Amino acid sequence: MTGYDPVILFGIFVALVLNFFNGLTDAAQGVATVVATRALSPGKAVFLTGVCNMFGPFVFTTAVAATIGTAIVSSGAMTPATIIVGMLASIALVFSATRIGIPLSSSHALIGGLIGASIAGFGFTAVILPAGSMVLGALGWGVLGAVTGAVVLAAITAALHGDYRFALLIGAICGAGLAIPLAIVFGLLKLTGLFAVVLFIFISPVLGATIAFLFDLLVSHLFRTSRQNRMKRVFTPLQILACLFQATGHGANDGMHAVGVITALLVSAGILATFAVPTWVVLLSAIAIGLGTCFGGWKVVDKMAKGITKIRPYQGFCAGTSGSTTLAFVTMHGIPVSSNHVISGAIVGVGVTRGKNAVHWNVVREMMTAWVITIPLAAACAWAGYMALTLVLPLLP
Repeated sequence: MTGYDPVILFGIFVALVLNFFNGLTDAAQGVATVVATRALSPGKAVFLTGVCNMFGPFVFTTAVAATIGTAIVSSGAMTPATIIVGMLASIALVFSATRIGIPLSSSHALIGGLIGASIAGFGFTAVILPAGSMVLGALGWGVLGAVTGAVVLAAITAALHGDYRFALLIGAICGAGLAIPLAIVFGLLKLTGLFAVVLFIFISPVLGATIAFLFDLLVSHLFRTSRQNRMKRVFTPLQILACLFQATGHGANDGMHAVGVITALLVSAGILATFAVPTWVVLLSAIAIGLGTCFGGWKVVDKMAKGITKIRPYQGFCAGTSGSTTLAFVTMHGIPVSSNHVISGAIVGVGVTRGKNAVHWNVVREMMTAWVITIPLAAACAWAGYMALTLVLPLLP
């Protein structure tokens, strides 16, 4: 990288630090279930998931990097100044959240940071807004799924003499959360850019929870006559495999953050003519997120592993497999999501199979609040940081 401008080199360094913190904080999503069920010791779990995080970008596509670098704010607003300020704001926010044990999404913190810095430098027109047809299409499929889910689940619950009113609510949420991804899979709906990111803040945990809930019911039925010791022997190694696959998906999704911003930096500096990801960028980013995961964010791990609900090895396998499936789906479609959101939803899904009181909903509410405010909070921090920087360097952007 000889001959690179010092600002670009600094930006590359900051991007790698961002990926390191990404791995540091999101270590929780990879090891929460295996730590909770004692399938692996925390040290072994973090090391193994760190290695899988490194390989993730090479297993899956770089579609998430393209979304980060080209589909959130306009290319004209992606200058070295806005990119670096946006990254610094997101790092500060994620680091602060990790210190107090809140599983903040580094994906959404970065997106919010880029939005805030770009607005400060170029105005609200810098943000790429969705087409009206995309919004209406998602709304239509969401309403259809919500109505169908509510009716089906309420009818089943009423037939079993359960609380059909609660079933109406859960059915509507899960139906909407399933209908939109299914429409995407069958090519009936295409979601891109910021709209997809915001929508999947809500869809990804619901999708993870729904798949985990149904998978848990299936496994419980198939092994209903098995003893606990036999189930533990069968599902402990399967749970470890699911955890490692999930960590690979995390590296391919969250690991693309630095890839996206470094490539955008190179384009903005004229080093690259088009947004084509260099192999060395993928390699450096993979190493950074892998090292971050090896250090682990232990307060976040503890909250996710023990705070949401108590899970058994077979439930850890169900949660890990469901989270992996969800991550693979969104990664292949280039949608940056929070791995913490996905696995938190999956843990809730397996917990609910023992009844709604088996889940510590106060912990879930705390997490959901952090998820909702991450993008606007990061945007506000980046906006303030960029405006402060213009006082020192008035020639920006």
